[in-house]
Amino acid sequence: MDTVNDIRVYIDPSTIRHLTDDWGQECIIMITTFFDSVLQAVQMGDKERANYLLGNLGEPNETHLGISRGKSAGRGFGKQMSVDFAAKLAASQAAKTGLIEDLEDTSFFLDRVDKDIISDITTNIIRGPLISYTQQMAGVFGIPLEEGVASGAVWNPRSLEWEQGFTELPVADGEKLLLVPKVIVRRDLHLSRGEYYRNHLAPTLQSEEEANPGSKLVRVLKDGRRKVYKGDVEKEYGSSKPDVARETLKRPSVYANYRETKKSVRPTPMSHTEISEVGNTPPPDYDALLQAVVATPAGKAEAGNYHARVEALLTAVFYPSLSMPEMEEEIHEGRKRIDISYTNNAASGFFRFLTRHKIPSKYVFVECKNYGKEVTNPELDQLSSRFSPLRGQFGILTCRSFEDKERFLNRCRDTALDHRGFVIALDDDDLSSMVADVLHAINWKPSDPPPKEPEIPPRIHDYPLLHSRLKALVS
Repeated sequence: MDTVNDIRVYIDPSTIRHLTDDWGQECIIMITTFFDSVLQAVQMGDKERANYLLGNLGEPNETHLGISRGKSAGRGFGKQMSVDFAAKLAASQAAKTGLIEDLEDTSFFLDRVDKDIISDITTNIIRGPLISYTQQMAGVFGIPLEEGVASGAVWNPRSLEWEQGFTELPVADGEKLLLVPKVIVRRDLHLSRGEYYRNHLAPTLQSEEEANPGSKLVRVLKDGRRKVYKGDVEKEYGSSKPDVARETLKRPSVYANYRETKKSVRPTPMSHTEISEVGNTPPPDYDALLQAVVATPAGKAEAGNYHARVEALLTAVFYPSLSMPEMEEEIHEGRKRIDISYTNNAASGFFRFLTRHKIPSKYVFVECKNYGKEVTNPELDQLSSRFSPLRGQFGILTCRSFEDKERFLNRCRDTALDHRGFVIALDDDDLSSMVADVLHAINWKPSDPPPKEPEIPPRIHDYPLLHSRLKALVS
């Protein structure tokens, strides 16, 4: 992890809006209540309130995201920037007319507001959840925390006020650090001004000109059809941010339709490859992660190492479908613990298949058994006892091997048919098969020469072994 330089990715509020887990919902509430408060203050001409809200946005160097060159220096919200932002918002016709509804809309209509500023503002607003996430990940990865670290301004969505306090955070070179979930960062915002112009505003302008009998942009083709070219539209109307804002204000429904379209499309998380490229870090070594699990001696003495190594492997294999691993999560007021729990944010593939087929899986649970003996009904019952309609009713039990695998898989089927939840059991050989499937999907290349029938490339997140095991549970 680079604790000095910035990584050129950005926190995207539109991506956060597609999260369905408790952490994501907390962030969404914070973003919505904060920006609604800002809009209300600006529209009512309450400069004091607007300056208070925006003036507490600091420079979020602790995430090391953005575009600084060299040591992270905080490109974002200094005092002058907050004043300028408030002034631009107050003067914006888009804000006055209600065209600006969400924070990310400002990147379309306010000068000098782009993905870096949107990311920095969002970081400030969700600082509280980011602190909680950082503490959770510190527990997973053994990152030391220092006590008494100033939290920075934390937004309270109930009181609609900023709060300050002290907390526990990692510190490197005297600077506090905040970890950020990979699933909420992007190279560009989900709402794209270029995409909006090309696919929505420019075609609207073309249609208007083609319908205008006196349009000077119309070219009559040989077959008599009237045609307006996008290049001519761009020359006539322009395509800069002020041009797009001006023409959109005349046609607010075009942007409203674009925004609604984008809300219905879940952003694709950055892949391991993209993250490696932008962060100049190696991608996951799936074989090495697998070998670390397989090489762990069976038995109670190595249970902790086995637990940690299974988490490292599954976190890599299941990303981005599953995210935010939590180790030894307590439930039932601490009376029970779950070895590993994941948040299910899958947009497609196996873990999305679960939700489409009404299998509660908001969270996916994993129990790790490093036994040198056969796992039996008590271990299966232990995992199923962690299930609930709200948390989820799907889990994975990992173990080293089975004396009689078919018998144990039948026990898993009995559990499912008794409506006590869905458990898929995986031994070392199964984990090896899953890694082989992942590597096959990563390294797949079309046949040469191509076959007569179109080839469908394998996808990492389909997890064929999990599909076949689930099918066996319900067949």
